[in-house]
Formats: sequence, C-alpha cells, structure tokens
Amino acid sequence: MNYSHAFHAGNFADLVKHTALLAVLARLQARGAPLSVIDTHGGRGIYDLSAPEARRSAEAEKGVARLMDDAGPPEPVLALRHAVRDLDPGPGARLYPGSPRLVADRLGPRDKLTAFELNPREAQALKAALAGRRGIEVREADGFEGAPGLAAGEGARFILIDPPFERGDDYARSAETLRRIQAHRPDAVVMIWLPLKDLETFDAFLRDVGDCRDLLVAEVRLRPLRDPLKMNGCALVVASAPEGLDADLKAICGWTAAALGETGEARVWRPGC
Repeated sequence: MNYSHAFHAGNFADLVKHTALLAVLARLQARGAPLSVIDTHGGRGIYDLSAPEARRSAEAEKGVARLMDDAGPPEPVLALRHAVRDLDPGPGARLYPGSPRLVADRLGPRDKLTAFELNPREAQALKAALAGRRGIEVREADGFEGAPGLAAGEGARFILIDPPFERGDDYARSAETLRRIQAHRPDAVVMIWLPLKDLETFDAFLRDVGDCRDLLVAEVRLRPLRDPLKMNGCALVVASAPEGLDADLKAICGWTAAALGETGEARVWRPGC
C-alpha cells in the first residue's frame, strides 16, 4: 500500500480517535478486570511531526498544534494533551503518539496489547517504539484477519479497527471484522474509525453493520459533506460501549467541531433497533 500515516499524524481525525481511545481505556480499566487490547492497524507507534511528510501536509498544524495551545479543552480532550506532553515535554509538539503507544503507556500489570501492522517497515518501527514493554506483541500481519481469533478468552476485550480506507473493501472488511469479533465475543468493545466524505458511504456502512448491535455513533463534521473527494469529517462506531462513553464522545466531538471546524457540527447518537 502507498498510504503513509506520517502525512496525517496529529490531524483532527487523530485527535478524535485518540481522545476516544483514551476515554474507552480509562472506563474499561476502572472495572478492575484484566484487559486485552487489539489494534488492527498499528502504524509506527510514534510520529515525528517535524519530518518532511508531516510538514508537507501541515495537517498537524490544524490539529494537535491547536490542541496544545487551547486554553481550556474538556477533560477527555485534555487527556490526550497530557499524553503528547509525556512523550515530548519540549515546547510545541514535535512527536506524536499513535494508538499502540498510547495504549502501551497505560497498560496495567495484567493487561495485554496485540498490535497488527501489515507494512514491514512500519511494523519494524512499531516494534522499536514499543521495545522493552511487557505484555505487548506486534504482529506483521493482516489485522482484519487476526483480530477475531483473539477476541475470545478471559478478561475484557477492546478492539480498535482503524484502516486507512484507501482500499475499496476497507469499509466492508471493517463491518465483517466486527461481525466476526461479536461471534466470538458479543460483549467485546469494538471501536471503528471512519472518514466522513459523503453521507451515503457512511449510511451504507451502518446498513452493512446492522441496526441492532448495541452501537454508539459519534460524528464530527468540519464542513458540510458536499465534496466526496475531501475528508470533511470523521466518525466513530462503537459496539458495546462502556457506560458513560456517550458523555465523553459528546465532549470530544463538540470541542473538535468548534475548535477545528470551519462550519463544524457534531452529534452522538444510537441507531434504532
């Protein structure tokens, strides 16, 4: 694949995904049971925002850079700012943590992380970013294929499905992977990140997933969904969401739309059964 997340690291969509990730982790770990986290598309773990790719896209300047300068983000958003500062205590934000690094920094002694990454170079970078950590495995493999088999077993399960959506079948494979995970473990918390380009593509995905799966949907639109060639926003679809996540997502999406959007709007809702 030609996709490289280095061009997009720290953008508004990363902020939505990663603040939600931290909120889910906190709520699941508060239950006290061992937690297994599975990341289907791990990436490289740490991104250098001073690298040519990030400078060329300048997406981080409209994302994490604004977060670091914001006077008063809500608590779920502030958690990500603390995580960025823990990784890079210098001024601004030169380094940005990907989802596996955010999880790894918060694993308890009984928790585990399995991160999949299909690109060999990215997988090696991820292994280096997580080297020396206990309870962590990086697999150079297809996360769509590997995640469902890890869903069974004791303890809680949290699966992040976050493909680049460059391939035409990423939507269908994300929905299929959710169904396969729920067949192994109906109570697993599954969070799927999706770009919002046009409404029909998103609606078709929700139809493919099905209405009666205890879903929580969060949408952030930076601008109206008029140009399907642009990423006009992003969405999260969460199955078996932990109690209280609705409020977290409302705070996250509301802040993102207001602070980073052009004519931004946000909503958090549940599909009817």
